[in-house]
Amino acid sequence: MSENTIDDLILAADIGGTNTNLALVRHRPGNFTIVLSRRYSTQAETSLIDPMARFLDLARGEGLGGHVKVCCISAAGPVKDDAIQLTNAPWAIHASEINERFGFTVHLINDFTAISYAVVLLDAANRREITPIPHTDGSEPLPGNGVALVVGAGTGLGVGFVDKHADGSCIVYPSEGGHSSLPCWDELSLAFFRWVKVKIGFDPGIELAVSGQGIDNIFSFLCSEAFDPHSANCPIDAVPAPFALSILAKPEHERPALIASNREKDPRCSLAMELFCEFYARKVSSLAASFLPSGGIYLAGGISSKNEGFLLENHRFMRIFERNYAPHIREILSKTPVVIVKNYSISLIGAANAAVQLRR
Repeated sequence: MSENTIDDLILAADIGGTNTNLALVRHRPGNFTIVLSRRYSTQAETSLIDPMARFLDLARGEGLGGHVKVCCISAAGPVKDDAIQLTNAPWAIHASEINERFGFTVHLINDFTAISYAVVLLDAANRREITPIPHTDGSEPLPGNGVALVVGAGTGLGVGFVDKHADGSCIVYPSEGGHSSLPCWDELSLAFFRWVKVKIGFDPGIELAVSGQGIDNIFSFLCSEAFDPHSANCPIDAVPAPFALSILAKPEHERPALIASNREKDPRCSLAMELFCEFYARKVSSLAASFLPSGGIYLAGGISSKNEGFLLENHRFMRIFERNYAPHIREILSKTPVVIVKNYSISLIGAANAAVQLRR
């Protein structure tokens, strides 16, 4: 694929448990533009071949399909032996099958890897794309080149690292940091740790607190008999109010949004979100101390963008993030750029960038 011609297009795909998103992306140096896109139902398909064939037929009708030379597919699942078994759908994606059927080069990447390839394309000075989280001294350092940390709290918790270069190239390193250990710092966090451990039979990982399911886990714990109100740093009744119980009666996938939106109405919703934020900030801080991301920290995923005001209010996130027992680490953390990615639907552009970067 020639990077300098507008005639060569990248076929980008983002495959989730619900939706299969396909797009033709035109690349010019420093810029990616989606010129055609369609969404299909993952559950209604039996493979990626059929929706991809229909999409390419549509593209040919628009005079575009014949220009595709490379394809990059991001999907929710691990890449193994040039294939991805979807975690929330009963079919798999095989690069060899797609190559044999359509004839173009195929790259497979994990869905969070695609997000990591996408965030490096964001304009650090554009507040429509990112929101810097001010440090407690009021400074707002912006991401630059070097190693960057990407942490995405959504349905689960994704973690990745990117080495950004001045010429626009980058190398993305996947991580399973979302399954690293859950921190404990007081009686309340330790009680939650023990409650989750009883529930799952293993020491819990951070994803079980910092994600949509994590918010639900924290709230469910606060409504359980395992929660001691005296361990909270705020007045709270021993018995959950009817409103809190009504949230527990909702389907699990609806609860996180309800908990977040009612934090000013219900004390358990409020405490759940405070605990979520502290778990989040402590884990990101720990990762920052491990990898020293001079290129910045990108908080991706829907939860960060939808709760931006909450994270920024009174330096709620940053006050925890900047803590460390070692003075030199506190100094590093106080200068590390941390930003919220406002557009969390960037996997297609990330997949297109991955095709370019992997070619290099």
